[in-house]
Amino acid sequence: MSSSDPGPGPLLGPADIRDLADALGVRPTKQRGQNFVIDANTVRRIVRTADVRPDDTVVEVGPGLGSLTLALLESAARVTAVEIDDTLAAALPATVAARLPHRADRFALVHSDAMRVTELPGPPPTALVANLPYNVAVPVLLHMLETFPTIERTLVMVQAEVADRLAAPPGSKVYGVPSVKATWYADVKRAGAIGRNVFWPAPNVDSGLVSLVRRPAPPHTTASRQEVFAVVDAAFAQRRKTLRAALAGWAGSAPAAEAALVAAGVSPQARGEALTVEEFARIAEHKEATA
Repeated sequence: MSSSDPGPGPLLGPADIRDLADALGVRPTKQRGQNFVIDANTVRRIVRTADVRPDDTVVEVGPGLGSLTLALLESAARVTAVEIDDTLAAALPATVAARLPHRADRFALVHSDAMRVTELPGPPPTALVANLPYNVAVPVLLHMLETFPTIERTLVMVQAEVADRLAAPPGSKVYGVPSVKATWYADVKRAGAIGRNVFWPAPNVDSGLVSLVRRPAPPHTTASRQEVFAVVDAAFAQRRKTLRAALAGWAGSAPAAEAALVAAGVSPQARGEALTVEEFARIAEHKEATA
């Protein structure tokens, strides 16, 4: 840390994290994908990259021991953290009260599985910022974007491979279900890389930041989100097959799939990895007419 860097202040450093974990008897578990951030400069960087504003109500998923939570509370109007772990959920309010007492009334904790959360206390969230557990990152992200349409800006830290998939454009080798579904909600891009040494324990994979800025509206279509996503799931379940073959089960038969594709202006010989979310939506619109 250079002399021009701000001091640690209320944020947690490596010794603080280990002391807290020892006091709570916490050992990070692979089952829940727990890797705690131990570097104050990294959480500051995340908050800056997330463009957290003084009037934001931020929801954080998987706050752990509170590294990112404290940095968010320094910048946002309110922070609501969603934590599934019993011990961590019980301890976090005390950590916030001890380290940021003048902002503790702006913090709320929801002790729950994020996949089951359908409402949050206080004002509707305007931003989602999280170090997401690797094993549930995509479903949690999509659930939060669907459930809370007031979330305008999202920044998540995920496994680098997942970050690449989320931000992949059509035609990319890693373009797939996460890429299309995330694009339904938002403009998605990679927003940086995170080294392994800022975590405890250090993961055996690299991490990346993904920025999602919500689109003014989903793609214009007469099909529902569920109908569009059903086409996406079918197309990538057998991604090496042409869409005519891959969508046969979805449409009822290969000829029915071909008819829907032709009606949507999509080549039956194309593959899912070449299509935009708008094209998937057009295909979904033509299922009933051809079934």
